[in-house]
Amino acid sequence: MLLVIETATPACSIALFDGSRLVRESHAILGRGHAERLIPMIAELVEGMRPDAILVDCGPGSFTGVRVGLAAAHGLAIGWRASLAGFSSTALIAAGAEGAPSEIGIALQGGHGELFVQSYGGEPLAARDDLRSLSPEDAAAAIPAALVLGSGAEALVRARGYGDWAEALPRAAHAARLPACLRNLAPDPIYGRAPDAKPMS
Repeated sequence: MLLVIETATPACSIALFDGSRLVRESHAILGRGHAERLIPMIAELVEGMRPDAILVDCGPGSFTGVRVGLAAAHGLAIGWRASLAGFSSTALIAAGAEGAPSEIGIALQGGHGELFVQSYGGEPLAARDDLRSLSPEDAAAAIPAALVLGSGAEALVRARGYGDWAEALPRAAHAARLPACLRNLAPDPIYGRAPDAKPMS
């Protein structure tokens, strides 16, 4: 059994898979409060079962949300003696876009008015460029795809002046659509931008 955990964004989303078959899921848009809700949601979802594998969202997204999901995943992996791997929030949104054009852009709200952006496409799905944190204007120049998905998609398309956008957040139930290359990341944080605090010289 595979447990998927997504808390890097306002979504608190978990899913349980038997192979590629979705057994059950729990998905809520919280904004905040992931730390209080996640473990009770997992306990209710697994109902005493012990998954032998865990897949967790490493980011980018909320600093706190990323850490909550990773801490829970690491702790459960130790307790259950389960394997542990990661994926990115941008990849999971792209994987959930069935029937999308051959290339799509992903834009998530980041810190300081910037957007986390990345392009995906192909079959199997693959990243077309590196994750970046950019102003909406710079993101508009960097992402050429006509369709943009994510919490920052509207801001990017408005800055660019063309294309279609749709609000989207990662959903754990879509993890089965991630190809192997996008679901084998080290279970470490992906912050997407340099830290605000600078070391003293």
